[in-house]
Amino acid sequence: MTGPSLVADDVRVALGGRPVLHGVSLTARPGEILALVGRNGCGKSTLLSVLAGIRRPDSGSVRMGDRIVADVPPRELARHRALVTQSNRVDTPFTVREVVELGRYPWLREPEAAGSPRIIDEALRACEIDDLADRPFPQLSGGQQARVSLARALAQSTPILLLDEPTAALDIGHTEQVLTLLTDRAKAGATVVLVVHDLSSAAAYADRVALMKDGGLLAVGPVAETMTAELLGRTYDHPVRVTDHPDTGELIITPERPAAR
Repeated sequence: MTGPSLVADDVRVALGGRPVLHGVSLTARPGEILALVGRNGCGKSTLLSVLAGIRRPDSGSVRMGDRIVADVPPRELARHRALVTQSNRVDTPFTVREVVELGRYPWLREPEAAGSPRIIDEALRACEIDDLADRPFPQLSGGQQARVSLARALAQSTPILLLDEPTAALDIGHTEQVLTLLTDRAKAGATVVLVVHDLSSAAAYADRVALMKDGGLLAVGPVAETMTAELLGRTYDHPVRVTDHPDTGELIITPERPAAR
């Protein structure tokens, strides 16, 4: 399923009179993973919510293909893009399968609804939670809940995936599984945008990286151009070391630390 591009044009947002995003322009393209990287509070989650059409910018716009995202009716928009937020809270005792089924709601009364049982099963298997299908969602661990939320987004069957720290609560193995899954979706033509704090994972899996600082973009481009010690140090206001893995050549990114005493 090939997705349209998402194009932010001079997006500006203020919250409580304080500028949160100012002059942000970038493009997320089908067939790639775009990683949003930066310090806490720099505007990453706000930008993701604007790209998703959850929040209207105070000025500027976001286009999905040739349409303005803010003008697309919510249910129609939900058939084009899925959003995974940092919060996985569900207060009611839905089972895992029932939570994943919520991803099919935008397709009710549409011809595509006929395939919902198969799509739900595929999403459960893809996120390795099919053995949890009958468990109450509130009883799961944080990492398990995160994978259920991703499965719900996959069940939505959209060509655009927007994810806010989808691996934050995951162990190493499930982090790799989720990032590989998103890579496969991008290779199949999806447009994938994710907020990520693990810089080495961003360097390994992203096609392009947007470095954000103080509500703006410091740099946007391929990993080799953006994930440098100089640019990352400016992004985080902390010195960073970037080295090549001796066997794979992948970038390993760590903070500079004082020498042990």
